[in-house]
Amino acid sequence: MLLVREGIVLATWIWILIVIVVGLACAFGGFYGARRYMENYLKDNPPINEDQLRAMMLQMGQKPSQRKLHQMMNAMKQQSRKSK
Repeated sequence: MLLVREGIVLATWIWILIVIVVGLACAFGGFYGARRYMENYLKDNPPINEDQLRAMMLQMGQKPSQRKLHQMMNAMKQQSRKSK
């Protein structure tokens, strides 16, 4: 079966192939675009900060020193770098 439009004749299987290729291209583009957006978002808005860490330590009954907070924040940053 042939599809005719404005003088261009293409077989049905070519149209199906074009639709599949365009769909895959859009899926990959959307995936990588969303991934890049989330990486930038998490870089600008980290999931936990020093104030939240201080509050968590106080709830656990520990007295948070500045040194201990910096150690924990650096450990979390190194862990996030290793996972990338």
